[in-house]
Amino acid sequence: MEKIKTTVSIIKADIGSIAGHVVVHPDTIAAATRVLAEAKAKGVIFDFYVANAGDDLELIMSHRKGVDSPEVHEVAWTAFREAAKVARELGLYAAGQDLLSDAFSGNVRGLGPGVAEMEFHERPSEPIAVFMVDKTEPGAFNLPMYRIFADPFNTAGLVIDPKLHAGFTFEVYDVHEGKSVLLNAPEEIYDILALIGTPGRYIVRKVYRRFDNEIAAVVSVERLSLIAGRYVGKDDPVAVLRAQAGFPAMGEILEAFAFPHLVAGWMRGSHHGPLMPVPQRYSKCTRFDGPPRIVGLGFQVRNSKLIGPVDLFDDPAFDETRRQAQVVAEYVRRHGPFMPHRLGPEEMEYTTLPDILEKLKNRFFKPAKTAESKTGVEEPRETD
Repeated sequence: MEKIKTTVSIIKADIGSIAGHVVVHPDTIAAATRVLAEAKAKGVIFDFYVANAGDDLELIMSHRKGVDSPEVHEVAWTAFREAAKVARELGLYAAGQDLLSDAFSGNVRGLGPGVAEMEFHERPSEPIAVFMVDKTEPGAFNLPMYRIFADPFNTAGLVIDPKLHAGFTFEVYDVHEGKSVLLNAPEEIYDILALIGTPGRYIVRKVYRRFDNEIAAVVSVERLSLIAGRYVGKDDPVAVLRAQAGFPAMGEILEAFAFPHLVAGWMRGSHHGPLMPVPQRYSKCTRFDGPPRIVGLGFQVRNSKLIGPVDLFDDPAFDETRRQAQVVAEYVRRHGPFMPHRLGPEEMEYTTLPDILEKLKNRFFKPAKTAESKTGVEEPRETD
C-alpha cells in the first residue's frame, strides 16, 4: 500500500497592521487562529501554526489533501477574511490590503495571498524550514536558493554528500509570461544565473533533487501588482525547504542568509535595501518601513503534525549579519531619492514620473547646437 503523503502549506496575506506598515496586531492573529483551530477539529487540516513577519499574517498548515486543495485554501481565505474584519473594527492600517476579491473561487491563487506548498512522503525524520519575508518581492529568494542548492562554497554537501552530489533542478518562473523553465545544476548554472540575476522577472519557484526528483524547496511567486494591475503592497514572499538526510543541512540552508544581500522593496515598494535575518520578535519594520526582514521557523513533520517551531535566526551567530545590514541600510539611505537606492522607473510599484512628464511636456526643448557639439572639438573663441 502506498504511503500517505503529507502536504505543508504556507499561505500569507497583509490584512492590516498597527501604526502603519509595521506589525500584525495580536487580535488578528487570534481571529485567524480560531478559524484554523476549527478546521483542525473538523479534520480538514492536521496541524497549524500562525505567525507573522512584520505586517504579514502567516498561516502554516499541515494536511493530507495535496497542493491547491480547495478545502485548505478556503480555510486560509476564511482566516484572512476574519482577521481583516477585526483589522477594520480596530481601524488598522491597510485593512484587507492583500484580499483582492470578495468571493472565494476554490483557490486563493490570484486573489492576493502568497502561497508556497509542497507534498511529500515523510522520511523517518523530516525537518523543514519555513521562511517569511516582509517588504520585498519573491525574487529576494533567488540568491539564497542558488547558494543553498548550487554553490559548494555555501553547501559543503554538494561536494561530500553522495545524495546531493548529483545536483538539483531549478524551476525558474517568468512572472511576465507566466511560464517556467527547468534548468539543471551544476551543468547549467550559467544559464540559471543569467535568468535569476533579474529577480524582478525570473524567480526560483521550485527546486528538485535530481537523482530521484524529490521536491526540495518551494517559493511563492505571486506578484500583487501584476494580479491587481495597480500597486497594492509589496509581495512579501514565503518559502518552505526540506533539510538534512539527502537535502542541504539546516546549517547550510541558514548560511545562505548570512549575507544581507540587496533586495527590491522597502519603503513604498520602491527602494533597494539589505535583507536582514531576524528572530520573530524583531520582525516589525520601522526604519523607513524596514529594512526588509526575513524570519525563519524550523519544524519537524511527523505523521502530518508540526513539531516546533524553532526560531532559526534567534542566534547571536547572525548578529554580525544584522550589523552589516544596518551599515548597508545607512549607506544606501544617504542616496535619498537617487538610484540605486530608489528603484528604476520600470521597477517602481508606483511613481509620479508619468504625471510630471505630462505636466512638463510643453516645456522640454532642444538646446541650440554649439561649435563643440557640431565638430566634437571646441573651436577657438575671441577674448577681450
